[in-house]
Amino acid sequence: MGAAWNTANVQPGSSVAIFGLGAVGLAASEGARARGASKIIGVDTNQEKFNKARAMGMTGFVNPKDGSKPVHQRIREMTGGGVDYSIECVGDLEVLREAFLSTHDGWGKTVVVGIYPTPEMLPLHPMELFDGRSIIGTIFGDFKGKSQLPELAKACMNGVVNLDGFITHELLFEKINEAFKLLSDGKALRCLLHV
Repeated sequence: MGAAWNTANVQPGSSVAIFGLGAVGLAASEGARARGASKIIGVDTNQEKFNKARAMGMTGFVNPKDGSKPVHQRIREMTGGGVDYSIECVGDLEVLREAFLSTHDGWGKTVVVGIYPTPEMLPLHPMELFDGRSIIGTIFGDFKGKSQLPELAKACMNGVVNLDGFITHELLFEKINEAFKLLSDGKALRCLLHV
């Protein structure tokens, strides 16, 4: 959520593309929704994730496997020039490039949330930054523990943020290994374990 709230500082009425619809991507989407984004586009190769994302407020979707045009070109067509913000939650340099190119010339901002396991460099040419777009990384959504976490807790308690939507399975604690399997197989967002 912090990637949208704090790092991107999503504004009401703006457009956002979220790359990767796992729990981190859906949290970014929830942050964008709570901040008043009017258009939230989800990008993922697993179309099964679209229903959950739609239920949590996403308004449009792109599956990179569908269609012949690059993802950024489809997003630019869907938005009339590009999104105001893109949030990359995958940890893949090709996805990061698509996220960056999907933002609007002049003011588009890309937030990097995904963790990159390789030592490769950013796939950008310095001249691509001269058209006014920017790219920034974040850790923990730039939340400040003492000053912002109480505010976030209030937002969750008051229903501004929908945490219940992240719980996809409830299991007994004895089935903790099954919970981890569901998570690693991509079949769960978060599992609630009962003692």
